[in-house]
Amino acid sequence: MQDLIGKTLDSRWLWLVARILLAVVFLSSGLAKLIDFQGGLAEMRAAGLEPDWLFNIATIGVLLGGSALLLLDRALWLGAGALAVFLLLTILVVHRFWALPQPQAQAALFWALEHISLIGGLVAAAIASRLHRRPEARA
Repeated sequence: MQDLIGKTLDSRWLWLVARILLAVVFLSSGLAKLIDFQGGLAEMRAAGLEPDWLFNIATIGVLLGGSALLLLDRALWLGAGALAVFLLLTILVVHRFWALPQPQAQAALFWALEHISLIGGLVAAAIASRLHRRPEARA
């Protein structure tokens, strides 16, 4: 049983599935802002970000570009880092639970905690990508 678990955890297909699952939230958000550009602009304005078109384009670029690097496992550390910084900035700009009245503060806190968990997943993916590239991992 231990051998089966080890082989599964070392498998390329599970590594691909893990990257896909991690990228889903970023891909869907980036594509939504691209497909519904006006909706993305409204989100930027609601967050107080001007010029809204520039922030929407930058957000789309980070979300889709970071996702592509995750999925391709090419410079994954860069994609994960860009997405992690994006999530931290989102907490500071949008999910400012410390500055909001209830019940908005509680909802913003939950979003901020989710973002922090995603950052942990991105860090873990960067570490796993590095480990998968070691010669002994390919044997």
